[in-house]
Amino acid sequence: MKNLKIAIQKSGRLNEKSVQLLKNCGLDFENYKSSLITTVSNFPLEILFLRDDDIPGYVEQGIADLGIVGENVIDETESEVNYLQRLGFGKCTLKLAVQKDSKIQDLKDLNGKSIATSYPVILKKFLDEYRIEADIQMISGSVEIAPGLGLSDAICDIVSTGGTLKNNGLKQFADVRKSEAILIGRPGLEDNEILMELLQRIQSVLLAKETKYVVLNVEKTNLPTITALLHGVKSPTVVPLAEEGWVAVHTVISEDDFWGKINKLKSAGAQGIVVMPIEKIIM
Repeated sequence: MKNLKIAIQKSGRLNEKSVQLLKNCGLDFENYKSSLITTVSNFPLEILFLRDDDIPGYVEQGIADLGIVGENVIDETESEVNYLQRLGFGKCTLKLAVQKDSKIQDLKDLNGKSIATSYPVILKKFLDEYRIEADIQMISGSVEIAPGLGLSDAICDIVSTGGTLKNNGLKQFADVRKSEAILIGRPGLEDNEILMELLQRIQSVLLAKETKYVVLNVEKTNLPTITALLHGVKSPTVVPLAEEGWVAVHTVISEDDFWGKINKLKSAGAQGIVVMPIEKIIM
């Protein structure tokens, strides 16, 4: 069976988590930091290490079958690719920002102003949506310094924590679009067996990351109340304890859901609650 090729970022904010995701899927590969391409030894897959801006185009053209890239890059390049799976990392927001003492207070104030950005396509669509006429200044890097140098009145750039904006005397002004890492595929690949296997592995890793394995002890008389609170993959597993009238309840639950129910579980008689990470969940 012919190997598939997946393109991921060679360096940058998505590289480390993309590599970790593939390794968590049981894929064995080495030398990725010093190579542009490496072969997975235990799965029919080759990994290409590219600039993130190039990944959607490589996938669209079929040079790579798959890619992991931020959806902001997909939108900016306007590439025709298929969205296969949201990956839950690399989350950020493309934001408009202005200097802290700027008189720009509302979107309409951007009319006639200049905006520096590395994402002119996305920004133009956003401005058109709000019927704003502004001068878009294309800058490939260090966008945040543009207002301080007098190159623009505002910027439009990717923001994760906001620290870079603050360090450059800027304040967030408006959200343009949210983004996260996406697994994309070339058209026509949908029924490929290797892709289906890889998708199953990725989805099992993502599901496990969002859930926890929970074990707790409770008296049998309180068991109906406890099980009503715990909606796991299936119904909870109930195991009798050595102490008469007590059982251990095992289940899988969303971590966010669990922390929202912890006080209810304790009020219903749950004791000795143990929460453990899960490596993978195969549905």
